[in-house]
Amino acid sequence: MLTWLRERISLPRHLFDRRTVRRDAAAGAVLGIESVPDGLASGLLAGVNPVAGLYGYLFGLAGGALFTGTAAMAIQGTGAMAIIVADVDLDAYDDPVRALATLSILTGVVMIVAGALRLGRLLRFVSKSVMTGFISAVGISIVLGQLDNFTGYDSQGSNRVAAALDLLLHLRGIDLASLVVGLTTVAGILVLQRTRLGATGLVVAVAAGSALAALLNALGSDTVALVADVAEVPGSLPLPVFPDLSATLDLLLPAAALAFVGLVQGAGVSAGFPNPDGTTSPSRDFIGQGAGNIASGLFRGVPVGGSMSATSLVVGAGARNRFALLVAAAVMAAVIVLFSAVVELVAMPALAGLLIVVGVSTVKPAKLIAVGKTGPVPLTVMLTTLVLTLLMPLQYAVLVGVGLSVLLFVIGQSSRLVTRRLVMGADDRVIETNPPGSLGEREVVVLQPYGPIFFATANSLRSQMPDLTPASRRSVVILRLRGADDAGATLLEVLGTYAAGLGDLGSRLVIVTDNERLVRQLQTDDTLGSAGSVYQGTAVIWEATRKAYEDAVTWVAQDDEEPGDQERPSGGRTYRDPHEGDWPPDQMAL
Repeated sequence: MLTWLRERISLPRHLFDRRTVRRDAAAGAVLGIESVPDGLASGLLAGVNPVAGLYGYLFGLAGGALFTGTAAMAIQGTGAMAIIVADVDLDAYDDPVRALATLSILTGVVMIVAGALRLGRLLRFVSKSVMTGFISAVGISIVLGQLDNFTGYDSQGSNRVAAALDLLLHLRGIDLASLVVGLTTVAGILVLQRTRLGATGLVVAVAAGSALAALLNALGSDTVALVADVAEVPGSLPLPVFPDLSATLDLLLPAAALAFVGLVQGAGVSAGFPNPDGTTSPSRDFIGQGAGNIASGLFRGVPVGGSMSATSLVVGAGARNRFALLVAAAVMAAVIVLFSAVVELVAMPALAGLLIVVGVSTVKPAKLIAVGKTGPVPLTVMLTTLVLTLLMPLQYAVLVGVGLSVLLFVIGQSSRLVTRRLVMGADDRVIETNPPGSLGEREVVVLQPYGPIFFATANSLRSQMPDLTPASRRSVVILRLRGADDAGATLLEVLGTYAAGLGDLGSRLVIVTDNERLVRQLQTDDTLGSAGSVYQGTAVIWEATRKAYEDAVTWVAQDDEEPGDQERPSGGRTYRDPHEGDWPPDQMAL
């Protein structure tokens, strides 16, 4: 057990490379400075003390850097995760700070379990249409959620959409000074990002917006909210806080939703920023994100995950090693300790403007159009996910999205099953044709289904098999199930019903399979009854199928027996014992 854990949870061998340490340090400094306003904005978006966003960025970076498989992955807050936190009523708990810590730690535990069990492969079941609708709705939610801070109007509404409508109906309630600060910040970001400043232009724009807010307040406006109005930024790093165990069950669902969203976004970072040797390790990155969340939670921070924007920034600034992430965390710590009074002067509309730019950039119209062009089903799923994400708490919208993904997957798989008839020629050639609509008298029909065989395709398989009529006497249907791993109760019921129908007409169903498990299922449940047989494959391809076909041809040519005296085709075998007869269990293949 310990060896199993050590293989999955271990520290990296090298925290820095002497050859790149200077570039890593410079890149880390850039990320650390940029993360200060970004962290405050993340806390604001999450509906908690903005300082909790700073702590999440700081300790998420430090904790995650020690365990991720992708050297440059920056573990910070993301817009989608912040929206989920905002939908959790943390103020309803006796100690909201401990409730937030519990939520972050639980999220980390779920992520670590997912990484240790290597569940990264399960993310492929989340469809593109669901993720496109979800991410687009998150971007819209970010924008709608910041309109109050951006305009200075305290809107009312049961959700972000309703609050935005309330704002539109009360435009006279907008505070002009706050709006000017927000618009100035947005304009500054859009302009400065196109200059050599790049991502650090965010810091300059927020600083400029905050300076304008200070000027307007000094001139008598005094209506532009500052960070100091909603939170006190202590001039020291936080002490650890322990989780509220009594809130664990209540917070487990949002923690699972946070973990899912964080892991999906983190998987994108893993794929987009592989290590210098080209390797990726999504499951190891899951563990790193989990460690970052536990560190963030212990030190009063928001839930965090793999950040595409932060990773892009640090890599673009020249980072080649995880040492850059540790430098970024150190820079953030220095800012908190040395410049807490300056941080308190940051204007809330400036942070809202930063978030609005992020939200707008999250919505990709080209991706929405691309999904819409793929067909009505993906379009419907995408729009459903988008609307639900806007109207309901995000943790529930995530579950609905996952459910839609699974449903879409099952529908897609069930439509892929195609059954063909195999006609055995005298010259040993096998010809594929469409199955007959109905089974004739003294006829042998060999059927080969192509595609996944499971509960959702069982009835589809039956619909593609020949119908039974009073004329379907003394005939044999041979069903070749190659590669079927598990019959399942639905398929067993379908086969049993079809075999019983054949038996009533004096006909038979023969199953040819190379899978011992399927043979045992058919045998244990006595699915085929007295009207069927099972042929198990040999090492020679087609040998078992040809044997079943030859036996069936011989049987249908014989005279009819009286009801109750039917015998299976000569040579047919129902495998009560896998070692019975001349079919060695280690030579099984169709």
